[in-house]
Amino acid sequence: MATIHGKKIKIFSLNSNQILAQEIADYIGIPLSNCKVNKFSDGEVQVNIEETVRGHIVFVVQSTNSPVNDNYMELLIMIDALKRASADQINIIMPYYGYSRQDRKAAPRQPISAKLMADLLQTAGANRLMCLDLHADQIQGFFDIPIDNFLALPILAEYFVKEKIEDIVVVAPDHGGTTRARKLAMVLDAPMAIVDKRRPRPNVAEVMNVIGDIEEKNCIIIDDMIDTAGTLSVVVKTLKERGAKTVRACCTHALLSGAAVERLNSVPLEQLVVTNTTQLTPEKRNIQGLVILSVASLLGRGILNIIDDKPVSDLFVYTKAGK
Repeated sequence: MATIHGKKIKIFSLNSNQILAQEIADYIGIPLSNCKVNKFSDGEVQVNIEETVRGHIVFVVQSTNSPVNDNYMELLIMIDALKRASADQINIIMPYYGYSRQDRKAAPRQPISAKLMADLLQTAGANRLMCLDLHADQIQGFFDIPIDNFLALPILAEYFVKEKIEDIVVVAPDHGGTTRARKLAMVLDAPMAIVDKRRPRPNVAEVMNVIGDIEEKNCIIIDDMIDTAGTLSVVVKTLKERGAKTVRACCTHALLSGAAVERLNSVPLEQLVVTNTTQLTPEKRNIQGLVILSVASLLGRGILNIIDDKPVSDLFVYTKAGK
């Protein structure tokens, strides 16, 4: 039985990101607990928890990227199993929150799927949710339980500070990403630029203009996620056509769906820096200049702060380059 500061703690991993779960367990100094996820021949999910959780504070690691629905069902059934096994607290570590892009009605008769997922998690019995870089901050308002929205930006910023790149311009790939870009620009003590684009249809982007001076500059594009890489590939081409010296990109969630790998390898992208909130297959790792940073220590410190009833806001500290 693992105890941390006198409290009984267990951490479980489901199928979506077992490598990250192991890194988190190693950081906080306890072994991963045993559970098995099986499927019946018709596809129904079955979860077996192979040790007692009665009276324990439990953490479950599960990202809900592709296959999104399978990963959600595993998680919901696991929560139900833990609740029925008398776990004291059920804390969900969901580095990537699936359905987060459906956070509002953008057109008549559309669902708000991010709210539906919040309802399902709470109804199943979750007591707390820990995420990284929610696509929209207002998703936190969909929950009536504590939700901690961790930020990966300090990890990304630290990497670029150590790289000591000169003549940097931080680029927001759209107007919605300006706040994120401004924070990175502040840390790197660099100016920023904004790409003015429109979406004629989902996963298709057209660049209208670039606001800011990028000529002969080393551009760093920052976004919360890269899905099909349609937007990113168009932005990279545009920046190079308009005189950028080099173009790098970074994001928290590397979904890399569809033709993303082919698109990224076909554009003049110097480097792609991502985190391990999603577990990349060998095929998705086949990208020129790919760097994967771990968020395990960030989530591990968050777990320890939660166990000790300490604030997690101390984990989101930005330090300017050279300070």
